[in-house]
Amino acid sequence: MKIEICAFSGYKIRPGRGVRFVRMDGKPFLFANKKCFSRFSHKRNPRKIRWTQFYRKAHRKNKSALLKKKKTRRIVKKERGIVGASLDLINARRQQQKEMKTATLREQAIKELKERKRAKALRRKKEREERRKKKKTTEKKDKKRTQREQNKKSKNKFNTKQKNIGRKF
Repeated sequence: MKIEICAFSGYKIRPGRGVRFVRMDGKPFLFANKKCFSRFSHKRNPRKIRWTQFYRKAHRKNKSALLKKKKTRRIVKKERGIVGASLDLINARRQQQKEMKTATLREQAIKELKERKRAKALRRKKEREERRKKKKTTEKKDKKRTQREQNKKSKNKFNTKQKNIGRKF
């Protein structure tokens, strides 16, 4: 004997009872009675109709089902010593390992900071040197320009005198 469940109300249906409805896509539905079938065909939501089991589950009305819930057991850890080492010795070693890890992490962080500072200082030093070189080259170029300009002026003066002299004769 196979007891089935109503697709709308959630009631149990014994063999030989109920109405089976097969939708166009081939999915079968079994209903306890005509009342459930008509509500289903009118597309009513069983979670909103008070007498259905789906409503009772959704609104926590089934106290018997709530009582049946299993209580989860909490696992209690219990530490014991191992052969050749007591619990105190194990805990002391754990503590030492934690301290060692924190110390090494600190040292690594300090090293990284120092390296960053060194790299930054080197970059700044290179930038300063580049600026100085640029300044020197610009100064040299400026001196050359001024010398050229002075030479041009002196040549122009000399040329104008010769031209004048040439014209007088």
